[in-house]
Amino acid sequence: MSNANVPPFPLVRKGDEGHPVKTLQDLLNQHGAGLAVDGIFGPKTDAAVRKFQTDHHLTVDGIVGPQTWSAVIVTVRRGSQGDAVKGVQEEAFFRQGKEPPPVLAIDGIFGPKTEAWVRGFQEGAEITVDGIVGPVTWRALVSGLLAG
Repeated sequence: MSNANVPPFPLVRKGDEGHPVKTLQDLLNQHGAGLAVDGIFGPKTDAAVRKFQTDHHLTVDGIVGPQTWSAVIVTVRRGSQGDAVKGVQEEAFFRQGKEPPPVLAIDGIFGPKTEAWVRGFQEGAEITVDGIVGPVTWRALVSGLLAG
């Protein structure tokens, strides 16, 4: 298994909408941002990104690039709970398309269904299949790998 086929982290900034903004908002919320997860990179998300960048001694430009993504992601696995898990579940929903019912509940609980989905995604992305969403899996998710 190689990480060579995983695209780089995307650049996300004010004015962007849709994928991966919801996931970014979930991750910022994991760090205490308290954002509405609406998929719109507006003034509140911009302010949260700039605060996060300041707090983590990153370049404060409001642009979420490789350094900010690397700092904001949180490794999650079976048994994890919280907003970062919702981010993984948002990614599953994003790849599902419009077919109901949702493949995973966006409930912030990393249980057996979320783990099974993550393992399937990792297999499809040809990255290490361990059911853990760490840096490489996050990069594959937010870059849009295997999306419609």
